[in-house]
Amino acid sequence: MLEIVGLLVGLAVGLVFPWTIPSQYSLYAATGLLAALDSALGGFRARVVGDFKLDMFLSGTIGNAVIAVFLTWLGQSLGLPLYLAAVVVFGTRMFQNFAEIRRELLTSRQKSAKINQDMVTSEEEHTR
Repeated sequence: MLEIVGLLVGLAVGLVFPWTIPSQYSLYAATGLLAALDSALGGFRARVVGDFKLDMFLSGTIGNAVIAVFLTWLGQSLGLPLYLAAVVVFGTRMFQNFAEIRRELLTSRQKSAKINQDMVTSEEEHTR
């Protein structure tokens, strides 16, 4: 629930106070945003699994963003598209996190249904 409130507040602030990023910083902002999205999806996955730790989430978010922006800066300095490394890695991890979230949600529903079915069967056996 807290995630949805944060998302709604962020969207409202973005709509009320629109701002633009100068074009020379757009690549840095894009890679930093991709790193943040990867961290957010990883945090959601950890929460679904029941393994979320705030300090790990915050350090990962900041660390990933710094590395992504650094790779982008280094690539710009050398004239190489090193930002693509961040795009590939974070994009791949986002798909993996999504797959794990989906798998966990689907299997937890199946496990819950199986537990409920076993409970009903157990109750029926006790009433006989």
